[in-house]
Amino acid sequence: MDTKTVFSLVFFACLAVNRTVVSGARSFSIDYNNNCFQKDGKPFQYISGSIHYSRIPQYYWRDRLLKMYMAGLNAVQIYVPWNFHEEKQGVYNFSGDRDLENFLDLANQTGLLVILRPGPYICAEWEMGGLPAWLLQKPNIVLRSADTDYLEAVTTWMAVLLPKMRRWLYTNGGNIITVQVENEYGSYYVCDYNYMRHLRTLFRFFLGENTVLFTTDGNTDREMTCGTLEGMYATIDFGTDVNISQAFSRQRRFEPRGPLVNSEFYTGWLDHWGDKHAQVDTQKVSRMLGEMLSMGANVNMYMFEGGTNFGYWNGADHDNRFRSVVTSYDYNAPLSEAGDPTEKLLGIRDTISKFRDIPVGPMPPASPKMAYGFVTLTMVGNLSSLLDTLSPQGPVRSRYPLSFEEMKQYYGFMLYRTTLPRDLPEDTPLISPLNGVHDRAYVSVCGVFQGLLERDTTLVMNVTGKEGDQIDVLVENMGRVNFGSKINDFKGLLSNLVLGEDVLTDWQIYPLDIDGAIASGWPQSGQRRSPPGPVRGPSDGPVFYQGTLPPNGLAWDTFLRLNEWTKGQVWINGMNLGRYWPKRGPQQTLYVPGPLLSPTQPNNITVLELERAPPHTRVLFMDRPQLGSTAGKT
Repeated sequence: MDTKTVFSLVFFACLAVNRTVVSGARSFSIDYNNNCFQKDGKPFQYISGSIHYSRIPQYYWRDRLLKMYMAGLNAVQIYVPWNFHEEKQGVYNFSGDRDLENFLDLANQTGLLVILRPGPYICAEWEMGGLPAWLLQKPNIVLRSADTDYLEAVTTWMAVLLPKMRRWLYTNGGNIITVQVENEYGSYYVCDYNYMRHLRTLFRFFLGENTVLFTTDGNTDREMTCGTLEGMYATIDFGTDVNISQAFSRQRRFEPRGPLVNSEFYTGWLDHWGDKHAQVDTQKVSRMLGEMLSMGANVNMYMFEGGTNFGYWNGADHDNRFRSVVTSYDYNAPLSEAGDPTEKLLGIRDTISKFRDIPVGPMPPASPKMAYGFVTLTMVGNLSSLLDTLSPQGPVRSRYPLSFEEMKQYYGFMLYRTTLPRDLPEDTPLISPLNGVHDRAYVSVCGVFQGLLERDTTLVMNVTGKEGDQIDVLVENMGRVNFGSKINDFKGLLSNLVLGEDVLTDWQIYPLDIDGAIASGWPQSGQRRSPPGPVRGPSDGPVFYQGTLPPNGLAWDTFLRLNEWTKGQVWINGMNLGRYWPKRGPQQTLYVPGPLLSPTQPNNITVLELERAPPHTRVLFMDRPQLGSTAGKT
């Protein structure tokens, strides 16, 4: 063995020893004797807030984290949405707004520890609870269980994600102090301990034996029983409507020793379309936070900033019926959807100041807002007339309808086309007898809008026409169920449509890449619009509109209001802002992040109105949000 080789071996041996020393200097563990966490050998209590990097533009991550730090938090809690990073199986994206390690680094620079919740299921009112929709290509898969197909996919994903996280563990010089396994598993009907054991083994393999793993479950015995497992610390979650002592007594029955932990203390709540905007009393939040901290409990506030369900990322609930979550995830949180400090934040900061020193200095101000005013949009064309642009690969032909998952189009819209089997001079019922429209279907005959079908609520509508007339059924995926037993939420036409006494067959099915077309510059590029014709007013049914917001030298946050529009989707400069539905409410405005706008170039606006645009076809850019209007008002 030559001298150079010996030197190299000694060098790397010393490096390994040095790493061990550094690692030994940083520790995070559970002190079961004194019922607390220990950080570097000293008792530690975290005061944390939830923030979802997937709901906030990367440009604003540092700003939001700094505001959380200045509010007195010493930690943040984050979910990792699997489907945000692996939309297509085997294709991973950790860049731009998906750069998780950049977020961890910014939190570290800010002085914030991290409570990591990598799933694989996260709930979070996020599409399918963070599980990728491509899992449903196995139609009989049992999600969140020891199902072989599911475990194989989970293991592959965790083998990508967790090695990236290992260097960010506190004991390795990073800022991740604890890692949650699964999420509120006790609320899921399967209750499969073999699945949880598999996850525990995976996490231990990739993150090491000394990493503090934990579970979070709701405040019932059943949930805590099915969601907990030896070797992972059991924590609980509850809001302001719960007796604190009783809730922590339940945690104590499952963890007789160790720190008290409320992993999700609810500062607000979510909204579904048609709900009244949720609000939770500020004084109640501050008072209960103080009571928990005075008990020595560790508290994570869910949410501290909610952010926005941009694009198609909103989830849904299904209890008695399907209910889609709105685009705004403001959550009535201490930081607003736009990241602005609220009275709730100031109250929380005052409470925290009684238990730990608050960082010196002023709270960073709200970002500047701009009321850019009205923009009048012009009609591009009926969606059915634009299929060359929106579905360049053409249709798939099938005797019976195929689902989104079978077509490998997981989000957005698909168009199903066939012909009327006979003359229908009088209103004839078009029926979804098995409630197979997931989630809304917009029906046109020969380009004329006839009405809609909606999951669980509108299973029949009337159609007229002649034999051979073209019938188009545009189906919208309104977001997959993210909680409960119905997360295997297939989309599209899942069963036959019946017209009078006829089952409709021989479909042409068009997958629509609307986002791809708009990202490529359409329709402002002027390529392949609908055939020219006389200037027309608004048309009923799915129609595209476009316009431009002139530059004014500023690129400030703003809020887009579509007064008297019905329901649809908006893109600005190629970015999908999300869904609007002012008629159903409560949300009336869409958040437009300032960095999305150009201060010097025209800003392209594209709107897909699904039902009916107003005669004026105007949209309004405001300097404040409207999230709490009564459902049904505009």
